[in-house]
Amino acid sequence: MSRTDNVLHLSEEEKAMLAGETGPGVAKAMEIVVALGQIYGATELTSVTSVQVSGVSYKNLGDAGLAFLEEWAAQGAIVRVPTTLNPAGMDLSGWRELGFSEAFARRQQAVIAAYGALGITLTCTCTPYLVGNVPKLGQHIAWAESSAVSYANSVLGARTNREGGPSALAAAIVGRIASYGLHLEENRQATIVIDVRCPIRSEADLGALGYMVGRMVANRVPYLRFHDARPGYDALKTLGAAMAASGAVALYHVEGVTPEARAGNMIRHGAEVIAVDSLLPGYEALDGDMDQIDIVSLGCPHASLEELRTVGEAIDGRRVKAALWITTARGTRDAAEAEGLLARIEATGGRIVADTCMVVAPMAEFAYRTMATNSAKMAFYTPSHSGLAVRFGPLEQCLEAAVTGIWPSRRAG
Repeated sequence: MSRTDNVLHLSEEEKAMLAGETGPGVAKAMEIVVALGQIYGATELTSVTSVQVSGVSYKNLGDAGLAFLEEWAAQGAIVRVPTTLNPAGMDLSGWRELGFSEAFARRQQAVIAAYGALGITLTCTCTPYLVGNVPKLGQHIAWAESSAVSYANSVLGARTNREGGPSALAAAIVGRIASYGLHLEENRQATIVIDVRCPIRSEADLGALGYMVGRMVANRVPYLRFHDARPGYDALKTLGAAMAASGAVALYHVEGVTPEARAGNMIRHGAEVIAVDSLLPGYEALDGDMDQIDIVSLGCPHASLEELRTVGEAIDGRRVKAALWITTARGTRDAAEAEGLLARIEATGGRIVADTCMVVAPMAEFAYRTMATNSAKMAFYTPSHSGLAVRFGPLEQCLEAAVTGIWPSRRAG
């Protein structure tokens, strides 16, 4: 809620940036940061240690977005803090072999060049914390990708609101963000408790749960209690991504697991308690009813090296009939290549695809019409963003669909 009675105080350096003394590009960035601070009733700006920018795929930006970035770069703006990018619309190295069009590739490369001119590290991933951008507990950051925001706030204990692409980029250029929302201690307590009573047996179960919780809590801060599970880092990545997709959850706590939940009482007095006894509503909402599978998509959010190892072991020695894309960060793909995982997976006909995600890729350029995935986020967004029908289930079921081209009749796990 806006608190327009508060006055935003700027330091002398911040006033100089706003006045254009360090160039028009910096002034434009400071105008955005200040405007957001005034809208949300902030009284000061706070320094950020890192930024992650969304709005990278040409599919979403179009020519207008590209022109906006090129103009900002032409004004001399340069980022002041370590900054990475969200996934692009294609694999920046292997786009031709994967079947992306030359026309799309040219425009996507222009977008990447514009970001490079702004001084941004051209790492295109929704999991920057897996490739070196790991903020510490209590640090203030400005991240834009919804699943990365959730992970940074919840699992790492850093502090960020769910920024838009322009506001994150502005924060990177001035090195500051308005101090409101989840940057403030009083807004980080949970206002609703989710009592998870049903068994959790797979990453898809966590995704179904996350979908259900996101629908229930919208943008509130949930506190989850598990009776028979203790989710690890990859599991929490899956859970948070689903809650951020179906709702707008930017911070959650897991009892005994996440750092702020371990450190103290993070439940606000009088918080509502909701019990979850079945995951069936989540599966019914995310899973379609077709049998034929054209492509299997894994790695949304981007797969970790451990997840790639799991896939490599599970599919070793088999051949896929449907296309199999496992999306990941470029650095993770390089690590997989170094230990032989890339060759192992490609021997099956599968591909480890870097830099992109099927949610932001121009899937209309391909002949695929049906997809299987173990990602609730992917299952949620794909029908509207990519026009594909989706089957949703655990990894074992998805890999079986990749090998046979047919969705197994019974849910694995």
